[in-house]
Amino acid sequence: MFSEGLVPAACEVDIAGLIGMYILQIATNTPSAILDWNNNYGDDPNKMVLFHCSNLPKSFFKDTKITIHPIISDLKGGEVSYGAIQGRIKSELVTLLRIETDDFMGEMKAIIAEGEYTDDALDTFGGYGVVKIPNLQYLLKKLCYGGFAHHVAATLNEVGIIVYEALSSYLGWNVEFHNKDQ
Repeated sequence: MFSEGLVPAACEVDIAGLIGMYILQIATNTPSAILDWNNNYGDDPNKMVLFHCSNLPKSFFKDTKITIHPIISDLKGGEVSYGAIQGRIKSELVTLLRIETDDFMGEMKAIIAEGEYTDDALDTFGGYGVVKIPNLQYLLKKLCYGGFAHHVAATLNEVGIIVYEALSSYLGWNVEFHNKDQ
């Protein structure tokens, strides 16, 4: 409900993820979400699962249901964990943004990627979807070697170039736009 109302709500005390969500909201005036970079999807090297146990804004979903929170209920029981929104993310364009502090260099850094949610079959829980990103394996290596966290902020809009210009030109951050020229 917070994210749907343009008050970004990230999980797991992820302040950098929250700031990424806020940046995407400012760029689009629409809700953003926090997701986990996740597994590759099938045999396609350019597809992966983006998922979270579900704090996504309602407008991200193709369909929804309110359930017990599947992870918290395992620890605390279903009677205290009801209220999680679950469903499939719409098949739309997506801009992904992950920002970090680079403690060794004393600077802010970010990575941006654009892709598209697909209708590929996926059986899981939470807020989920399959996303196709050109040259995904290179992006995943950059994330790992660059020390980026497992979360990524997402918007169902194509605004990578706007965010790239704002963060690199105006704020002077070290920003890589994964598929800027594609």
